[in-house]
Amino acid sequence: MIALGNNSLNAARRARDLDRLDADRGPVDVLVIGGGVTGVGVALDAAARGLSVVLAEKHDLAFGTSRWSSKLVHGGLRYLASGHIGIAYESAVERGILMKRTAPHLVHAVPQLAPWLPQASKSQAGMIRGAFLGGDVLRTIARTSEEVLPRSRRVSTAEVLRYAPTLRPDGLRGGFLTWDGQLYDDARLVVAIARTAAAYGARVLTHCEATEVTGGGAVLVDRFTGRRIDVPARIVINATGIWAGEVAPGIRLRPSRGTHLVLPQSAFGGLSAVLTLPVPGQLRRVVMAIPAPDGRVYVGLTDEDAPGPVPDVPTATEAEISFLLDTVSAAVQVPLTRADLLGTYAGLRPLLDSDHGPTADISRRHAVITSPDGLVTIVGGKLTTYRRMAQDALDAALGPAGRSAAGRGVDRLTPGPCQTARLPLVGAASLVELAAVRAPARFVQRYGVEAPAVIAGDPALLAPIAPGVPTTHAELLFAVRHEGAMTPDDLLDRRTRLGLSAADRELALPAAQAAFASV
Repeated sequence: MIALGNNSLNAARRARDLDRLDADRGPVDVLVIGGGVTGVGVALDAAARGLSVVLAEKHDLAFGTSRWSSKLVHGGLRYLASGHIGIAYESAVERGILMKRTAPHLVHAVPQLAPWLPQASKSQAGMIRGAFLGGDVLRTIARTSEEVLPRSRRVSTAEVLRYAPTLRPDGLRGGFLTWDGQLYDDARLVVAIARTAAAYGARVLTHCEATEVTGGGAVLVDRFTGRRIDVPARIVINATGIWAGEVAPGIRLRPSRGTHLVLPQSAFGGLSAVLTLPVPGQLRRVVMAIPAPDGRVYVGLTDEDAPGPVPDVPTATEAEISFLLDTVSAAVQVPLTRADLLGTYAGLRPLLDSDHGPTADISRRHAVITSPDGLVTIVGGKLTTYRRMAQDALDAALGPAGRSAAGRGVDRLTPGPCQTARLPLVGAASLVELAAVRAPARFVQRYGVEAPAVIAGDPALLAPIAPGVPTTHAELLFAVRHEGAMTPDDLLDRRTRLGLSAADRELALPAAQAAFASV
């Protein structure tokens, strides 16, 4: 296990890293721009290969699309149903790596239930059953055992209602059940990867904007002080996701907005599986209700064109909210209304522009693009396959095309092969070891074997920070001291996800502000 001090991200370490970077002035091996899941994945891959690494993020870790996912680690059923077998296989392999080796503390098996509703056609039911069976084949080929993810099966109406008590029983014809992976939280995965990269020596600089970016380096600007540092680099990787075209102007993206609703578990009567509901009249489209921590359910998602300027924080449209509420309401006994909403969130997928068709038809396969000056850009893909995306981007930069970029010194680098498929993230351990951790389940699910360090100290810190908000003062302090939280927004919107509910965010703000004052 990596020692806590080696992987801690905090204001003091950030200041030291900036000072050293300013004093050195020599080229770093790899400069990564972007602190989403792919960017931190590249930083970890490069650092684990023995390269010197700097990661610059304009805002915070997981500020962009990486925190707006469905929090699922998919095995690729959607891609299998649409004929993209290669992407589906890659997803299944990467899911297995996360669940078995790199992050078993953050990713767990979750049942996925597809009820056969009266309004669903035989074609829709057949398509879902076929996709579930195909998922079994992919799981087997990817060498993920049935002990980790059980095989799919047909289930009775009674069993359907045990998983999803609020479904309308009239006309229900049983359903289909499979298993997939679910993240405790997507932003926590990003933080864990970043901290693991830091343990291998990467300098992770949040709130630090990269400007004047070329294939040979960039100027980093500390957004707190305005300090400017010229950073030459042998390799520069643009992992800014939806903003990739702003860093590499030749990249053309077609953003697709995916929207989710945040609802209380009370509206679903104790939902215990990912409820998968077909959209009437659309063979391959579904809406999912996903049980989440702290008594929440996420309902999503949409796939809509989002042209125009890219906002820092996308927002759901009224039409998307209505669509999701209406689709779920058609299947449950008590229809959902806007009064049930705790909040909404939306993310933009960085899809390569294919010049035709709806965004739902654009391939989710990632792409690595090298500019004439050697700048490497990684776009597309999805959260589940972040590790492979990072590996492909770094391999491309180190390969013949990358080495041919004159003047960058890439030919001097002789790193070993990628290590990340077998490299546990901070907090990771086997399921047996995790079960033996002496800490409440809430903390083990969030921190793995680091949970005892989080709860150590004054017992008063284990009290909730506000009435009805389960987050504790200890969690806020750990985020400031070890997880790189630099502002109250970092605490509320990424480290804890309290910001997904406007009411919870308001209640928690004083405690978040106090956490910085007490460090």
